[in-house]
Amino acid sequence: MRPLLICLLLSLALPASAQIYKYTDANGNTVFTDQPPEGQATQNVELPKTNSVSMPVPSLPAATTPDPVDNAAPYSILQLTGIPDDEAMRANNGTFSVGVDIQPRLASNHRLRLLLDGKPHGQPSNVPRLQISNADRGEHSLAVEVLSGEQSIQQSATAIFTVQRVNTSSPALRPPPPKPKPAP
Repeated sequence: MRPLLICLLLSLALPASAQIYKYTDANGNTVFTDQPPEGQATQNVELPKTNSVSMPVPSLPAATTPDPVDNAAPYSILQLTGIPDDEAMRANNGTFSVGVDIQPRLASNHRLRLLLDGKPHGQPSNVPRLQISNADRGEHSLAVEVLSGEQSIQQSATAIFTVQRVNTSSPALRPPPPKPKPAP
């Protein structure tokens, strides 16, 4: 769209570069034209040079050593919330959600993704409440990472927690055996 607009503006400027003539008509009016009338005394009008702007050529930045400020984490606070510290997480189907405390607010081009036992878990999201699905019983590690596109730019500290799931094949959960019928 922009190149088309530039071409249109340039095509409008082409007639402006033509020769301009000045003369006085029969009524005494001064007339400016690009085509002098026949039999009329005309003067050439010299116009000042038009303004032009040269487009700067983009250059690649020189290779420099990375600035430590640029490598700083974009978020001063990035941590998981809602994970019990001293007790097991009770989730019979292994599904539960955790919160993410993040400061400053998550940038619009960044996404959050959970790392369960060091592996990506679930889809990246821009919501600071993430869900874990079908986590097995036992001890797990959990962290959250901030993604820019597919690249991880920051990761929270890893939290260790235990998931407690009820084993449905446990003898304690079976119904008691029926009582024998008394003999007659």
